[in-house]
Amino acid sequence: MALRRSFDLRNPNNLLLVISVVSGALTHGFNLFNYPLYITDEGIYVQQAWSVLREGSLSPYTYTYDHAPAGWLTMAAWANVLPNQFQTFGNEINTMRVLMLIVHVASVGMLFGLVRRFCGSAGGAFMACFLFNFSPLAVYYQRQVLLDNLMVFWVLLAVYLLVRARDRLVPAMLAGMSFGIAMITKENAIFFAPAIGYLIYRLAKDRRNRRFLHSFWWFAVIIPVTWYVLFAQLKRELLPDDMNFDLAGDPGEHVSLLYTVWWQLNRTAPPGRNLFAELMENTWLPRDPYLPAVGAIAVICVFWLWWRDREGRPGYLVSALMALGYVFYLARGSVILDFYIVPLTMVFAMNAGVLYGTIMNNSPRSFRIGLTSMIVAFALLVPGGYFVVRNTEGNLKPHDLYELKVTPLQEAQQQWVRENIPPNARIVIDDDMWTALHDREPVYKNAHSHYKAASDPAVRNKLFREDPQNIDYVVMSNKMRAAMERNNGSGAEDYILEAIDQRGQIVWRLDRGNIHLAVYRID
Repeated sequence: MALRRSFDLRNPNNLLLVISVVSGALTHGFNLFNYPLYITDEGIYVQQAWSVLREGSLSPYTYTYDHAPAGWLTMAAWANVLPNQFQTFGNEINTMRVLMLIVHVASVGMLFGLVRRFCGSAGGAFMACFLFNFSPLAVYYQRQVLLDNLMVFWVLLAVYLLVRARDRLVPAMLAGMSFGIAMITKENAIFFAPAIGYLIYRLAKDRRNRRFLHSFWWFAVIIPVTWYVLFAQLKRELLPDDMNFDLAGDPGEHVSLLYTVWWQLNRTAPPGRNLFAELMENTWLPRDPYLPAVGAIAVICVFWLWWRDREGRPGYLVSALMALGYVFYLARGSVILDFYIVPLTMVFAMNAGVLYGTIMNNSPRSFRIGLTSMIVAFALLVPGGYFVVRNTEGNLKPHDLYELKVTPLQEAQQQWVRENIPPNARIVIDDDMWTALHDREPVYKNAHSHYKAASDPAVRNKLFREDPQNIDYVVMSNKMRAAMERNNGSGAEDYILEAIDQRGQIVWRLDRGNIHLAVYRID
């Protein structure tokens, strides 16, 4: 009865939370299996989760420490409890997209709680969740099976537990453990450390047990990271051969955690290019021009509001620092990919909600309801907004996120492969279909991604022998040719490109708008 009274939907705050959670489930769940296209990175993470369950290893190939494994270990655990494991929702990637949906809904609940705690406004919390749920930029990437989505969940959980911990040690330790897991899910979570470090400092300030809070939190953070380092050490893969960290030389066939970390830290964008600016102009803003602009302004305003009342608004600095730390990561000049925007959508939404809540706190209730309703209606109903858009003929229609069905084209390609290519064929594919060809009968054990066919000695030298004549088929995913040429700086993919261009014959092809799929038989 007490629980029922405490969560009464007649309470406007609780009602806004329920609306936020339900709308997040709807925007991310509707058309989830049909849009967007399955991408290479989704396929990589699913195949690694598959390897954990089927082979007891972190990867079906040599694990190179390019990413810490907590993300696909979580995916493997999810598949393991399902009745049909990877095929529970038909397609293996779809099964993991359901996990992304669950993670998003949980993240929405925590985001609502955090913004409400920071600014004292349920309206601000609702606005943050509205942007997080409806922004096409957020929905597009949050549906995909990405480590970034899981990392965002663990970061939010770490902050959420801290703001509710007060002076209790167990929640503080759980918060530290959550942040440690975030870092071994996606290493760039480290850029949230300044904000979370400040939060634990403020939590412990003037507490009698502050030393215990600090030490227990740091101890809990270090535990997951230590497990990862210990794993590498037990496999004798912590250090490179002869302590050679020369990135210009040949690292040899011995993989190394610290060498890979050093390589990641020294990756830079091509000379004369700013990948952050290019992605913002050509990819992120076209998907949603509103959230990045509103979020950036909100970060500045939230930081200024904290500066005016540094003792009374610690949550404002946490919110601003989370955004500033991650913007620094994206803009520092390293190699970044388009889906790296995922954590930024969360912190931009958080800061926008904090700012909106601060403004609404001093406004009449009728004004708050009216303005919030107008903003939501404008975003959803005005053409070019978050739901209604115009097609090429100028007619109004729902956003592609909720209407287009593009993944069935990829499934049609997979079906053609199964009906027309023998299982023992030597096939070069993209990673998006790897698990489908290895998890279902008949198994295509000689189907490997173009990247592994070019870079993994066991595949390149033993199966294909860098000879176009040893390739039977090349199954081309959308934009796979561009990826092959982009990754071919060393010439390792030359023999595959030669097989396509000089010996390849198209035996199946499908073109829909800017989606192009094909299968080449190599003579």
